[in-house]
Amino acid sequence: MSITIINPGMMTTVQDLGRVGYQQFGVSVSGVMCPRSATLANILVGNEDGEAVLECTMMGPQIQFDTDNCIAITGGDLGPMLDGKPVANYTAIAVKAGQVLRFTMPKVGCRAFVSFAGGLDIEPVMGSRSTYMKAKIGGVEGRKLQKGDVIKFRAPKADLPKLDLRHMAPEFKPRAEYTVRVVLGPQDDYFTDEGVKAFLSEVYTVTPEFDRMGCRLSGAVIAHKDGGDIISDGISFGAIQVPSSGTPIIMLGDRQTTGGYTKIANVISADFRILAQLKAGDKVRFEKVSITAAQDALIAQKKALKCLRSALDPKV
Repeated sequence: MSITIINPGMMTTVQDLGRVGYQQFGVSVSGVMCPRSATLANILVGNEDGEAVLECTMMGPQIQFDTDNCIAITGGDLGPMLDGKPVANYTAIAVKAGQVLRFTMPKVGCRAFVSFAGGLDIEPVMGSRSTYMKAKIGGVEGRKLQKGDVIKFRAPKADLPKLDLRHMAPEFKPRAEYTVRVVLGPQDDYFTDEGVKAFLSEVYTVTPEFDRMGCRLSGAVIAHKDGGDIISDGISFGAIQVPSSGTPIIMLGDRQTTGGYTKIANVISADFRILAQLKAGDKVRFEKVSITAAQDALIAQKKALKCLRSALDPKV
């Protein structure tokens, strides 16, 4: 009752919603780059929201199924194929033993999330199955997947209730320019008025310096009043650090727990789904919103997820 990794792709790791509660000890939260996409994948196959998935970056893996199970693929479109035939994203799919799932190339976005009905048999570390490669913990030996890795299922399901209804329209759509909503702070007062204006009015470009830890942008310089160094404090997912150079860095899943650069703003949780799919060359614009608006957007997302789960699994 397992899958075998024939080809691991560019970077495929086991991730869930993160290792919460250990940042005070210097342990990164890690977790999926897009909690919404991963949760949707789990809902489509009847899993709990926080079940571990495979996070696939750019060139996805090639996976052989050694038992029947149901899967769903969400997030970016990396060209999934089952035994050489294209399969739909955001759809629950019954897979037979011996079949092979592979990905051709990124068509939309750069990260896909694969869920498996019944969950992956991965031992939790500090309450999470997420892979944190720098500390070599979680997932499969704390690393990205390699050729020949075998991952067992805990409780595979060859079929699911309402299988034909377990689908939805893909959410991420390519744009010439992406608008990402932010809440200013906590150190926005360290920047000049012109610096804040530039941050909120200029278009920034994603550079090749982009991984699970952070995303460096190029564009208009964001001017400080007196340098970009501060006494180190905590860093959240989506925090936008601006060092003295004036170029912003968006902190992501494998970010360090603390940092000593000024943070001009934080991307709102509801827009993490955009951050997860950005790739080198993409254009980004920041839009200021209130804390209330950020909370309302997240609440609306959570209500939509709850509605979908109620429709597919009313007893859950």
